[in-house]
Amino acid sequence: MILTLAALHGPEFGASAADTTLAATLARIDETAARFKGLSADVKKVSYTAVINEETTDTGTVLVRRPRANDLRVRMDILLPDPKTVVIEGHKADIYYPRSGEVQAVDLGKQSSLVDQFLVLGFGSNSRDLARAYSIKMVGSEMAAGEKTTRLELTPKDPEVLAHLKKVELWISDTKGLAVQQKFYQPGGDFNLATYTNIQMNPSIPDSAFNLPKGAHKAAPKKKPGLDHK
Repeated sequence: MILTLAALHGPEFGASAADTTLAATLARIDETAARFKGLSADVKKVSYTAVINEETTDTGTVLVRRPRANDLRVRMDILLPDPKTVVIEGHKADIYYPRSGEVQAVDLGKQSSLVDQFLVLGFGSNSRDLARAYSIKMVGSEMAAGEKTTRLELTPKDPEVLAHLKKVELWISDTKGLAVQQKFYQPGGDFNLATYTNIQMNPSIPDSAFNLPKGAHKAAPKKKPGLDHK
């Protein structure tokens, strides 16, 4: 799940947009993180499975609230092609399927460290958070999601995480200090690419936004889920 994002039509942060050195990019990330409390955005997610050479695309919306560093809630509503809602809080997740009215409760269990590192990649994380978890390299300047960005390549430092996640690429907006695109490379050639548009930072998000519809019924809980963020 991953993640990007904010007061998006305000002044540039820190160094000028033309200054795309790694240090300047990390400084922009830090300035944005210092005031990040949440976001809303449209999201497009492309998932590629190498063994069958198949690519699928999901589109929808995402809500994030992070009033404190260790207090994070995420809601992703996939609208097309197969509607579903994923709500993550702590190391628990609920996946709601509106066509059946069923909720699949997911215990993230032993994969909690992997979940933590996925969440570190966005949603208000600063450069210290990133540097603790990843080795960081600047790739170069590119356009992504209609933005001028600096592309960073991150390699997990934790061997347990590296076994599931080979590397991550983040496209950081040169004017906003936010990742408007993320690409997660998994073993075997699989990847997930998430692109965020229409981002609004620090919107008013009530507690009820993370509630599932009344009448939804829960199925038996699962353990050790895959983290493909579908």
